[in-house]
Amino acid sequence: MDYQQLLLSKNGLAALRLAREFLKYQVGTKIPTVTDMSEKLDIGRGTLQSSLSLLQTTGALKLESRGHMGTYLVKKNTLILLEIANITSIVGAMPLPYSKKYEGFASGLIVAMENHYNIPVSMAYMRGARNRISMLLTNRYDYAVVSKYAADEFMKANDSIVIVKSFGPHSYLSEHVVIFNNPKAKTIEDGMRVGIDVDSIDQKELTEEVCRGKKVDFIPVDYSQILSRVIEGDIDAAVWNKDEVTDKIVNINYVSVKTENVADTEAVIVVRRDKEEIISLLNEIIDIETVMNIQKLVLEGKITPSY
Repeated sequence: MDYQQLLLSKNGLAALRLAREFLKYQVGTKIPTVTDMSEKLDIGRGTLQSSLSLLQTTGALKLESRGHMGTYLVKKNTLILLEIANITSIVGAMPLPYSKKYEGFASGLIVAMENHYNIPVSMAYMRGARNRISMLLTNRYDYAVVSKYAADEFMKANDSIVIVKSFGPHSYLSEHVVIFNNPKAKTIEDGMRVGIDVDSIDQKELTEEVCRGKKVDFIPVDYSQILSRVIEGDIDAAVWNKDEVTDKIVNINYVSVKTENVADTEAVIVVRRDKEEIISLLNEIIDIETVMNIQKLVLEGKITPSY
């Protein structure tokens, strides 16, 4: 059946919205009544019933009425629902793959998201959790990879995103460190010029934390330029990702950022809260163990990163 042609029919838009709704439901669950679903989706009862019949005719789903107990979803064909829902690809955003850990994570995620629904999966790479979340909220991407720390900080003021998958401590990076131009420096001191990237939630918040109580000059710096700017002496210190120091074997003085909260080291996937069909789909197709195993193999040099 030509599902794209179906979407152009009289009930096409209703069928699309209904297909996205059923992507959220698990087989065996009781579905809302026609009245409740009509109100939720803002679709007339007659149109809704016609669209339900259409979805059953196409084989996208099978419903079973159980009298006073209600109606249940007894069978679902996710592939057909995806086509009718016009979900033809999944696009995400994650950090630029500066480190082997990022490369391993990106490789693992791509492998984990290969699915039997044949939905093309692609990734965009951009710096700054704030930028990635912003693109997510404007529907440029279906999901974003950020640290749990960044996600938690963002959600304190805005509940428009939700964490779909968490990959555990040190899946995002090993640890944050403070790097110094002075090879003998051990801590942030008054008068230092400290690099800060306001688009990076982690880097900004951690920088402000390590500088608390000190009289320093915050110098706005693009995250990708921090290491070179410290080495050149344009800035005296900055919070940085230890993996990028050790991977590049850079001879630079650094000390660990002391924190009991390791959320800045954990990778999570966030999705817009109202995109329940994407949340359900990602929960179904992404296996955390697969991602972590691929990342481990890349870190050990046993496979070449591919993303």
